[in-house]
Amino acid sequence: MNLGDTPDQSEFRDRARSWIQANAPRDEIDTLRNLRHGGQPVSEERWIELARRWQKRKYDAGWACLVWPREHGGGGLGPRENVIFQEEEGYLAELFGPFMIGQGFIAPTLMAYATDQQKLDLLPKLASGEQIWCQLFSEPGAGSDLAGVRTRAERTEEGDWRVNGQKVWTSGAHYSDWGLAVLRTDPTVAKHKGLTVFMVPMNAPGITIQPIRQLGGGSHFNAVYFDDVRLPDTWRVGPINDGWRVALTTLMNERMTLGASIGIGFDEIFELACRADQRGQRPIDERQVRLRLADWYAIDRALHHGVYRSLETLEAGGSPGPELSVGKLVGAVATQDIAAFGLDLLGERGRDSGAVGSDPWVMHTMFAFGAVHRVEGGTDEILRNIIAERVLGLPADIRVDKDVPFNRIPTRGR
Repeated sequence: MNLGDTPDQSEFRDRARSWIQANAPRDEIDTLRNLRHGGQPVSEERWIELARRWQKRKYDAGWACLVWPREHGGGGLGPRENVIFQEEEGYLAELFGPFMIGQGFIAPTLMAYATDQQKLDLLPKLASGEQIWCQLFSEPGAGSDLAGVRTRAERTEEGDWRVNGQKVWTSGAHYSDWGLAVLRTDPTVAKHKGLTVFMVPMNAPGITIQPIRQLGGGSHFNAVYFDDVRLPDTWRVGPINDGWRVALTTLMNERMTLGASIGIGFDEIFELACRADQRGQRPIDERQVRLRLADWYAIDRALHHGVYRSLETLEAGGSPGPELSVGKLVGAVATQDIAAFGLDLLGERGRDSGAVGSDPWVMHTMFAFGAVHRVEGGTDEILRNIIAERVLGLPADIRVDKDVPFNRIPTRGR
């Protein structure tokens, strides 16, 4: 496996670097640097404004969504070129945040299952940053067990759909234009077989978005309520009652995007270890510290190589594999371990998060980011099941409700 740039890729890297240097919003670099590892020292409105502006600038110049087909607003290039551009973006890649779900998770699903007219209407606006999407999957009783969703979509006499129910933990719903929803369309069949996927305009009558207040004071997640929301059948994605297959495409690309984008914070802990404390001593001079750094460097490089291995699979026409589930699982845990070790090195200074951009702030933010990453896109436990069953070939968990009609599954409160 060749991890270096080919001559063509080296030339592409030079062109990307030159364009970014000429067009990057230099007055915002410090702000973007502090966004790393999930920090958000600017208002959400300002963050989205910066993200839309940078995305539109890339789109107009042909640098947006490089792996998408040109007819959908992309660059028509390979995944390796996309990674090269992201590497050259540096801190500017933090502005991908509002578009990660739409461009990384949902767009590949639309390319696979949407009609030609749906693709024409939606994908270019998604690529340019004009529209932001959210993912309406999780519910109070259906998180890791996505097939347990209860939000109902019932066909009306007019041929459209009436939706009632609730979604929860929906990232960015309050600033999104569209959502992709998994809905229950037939409760009389097994739970995996009665689902259908729909595109949902987030300003549709009957939708109520309620932000969920987080411990840190933010409200990135939301509960979304559907009260007799009417959806035309033209907003359906894929066949009726075949939504599980459509949803799996979204989930597979979600894990690929998260697994490929995760950074465990090695650069930050290395810089901290090289910095002298108030007594003039450097942690890196201690043998035990160097051993820990060596372990994390090995993990960082292994994750990097795993991404490139996946890229080779994609370039050969394959699909994202379970190795990115491994990357997400290992990377998220390593991020928290590194952040905890960094706080230990800081001693008393690490007891408070401190000012934005300070060493304590970076480590506290990294620790929280690692915790989020261990839940989003599949919890540690779900990913371990995937690895056990699909990589190691171990027997699957016993699922007693797998072939039972959904409306006959015993559930409290029904």
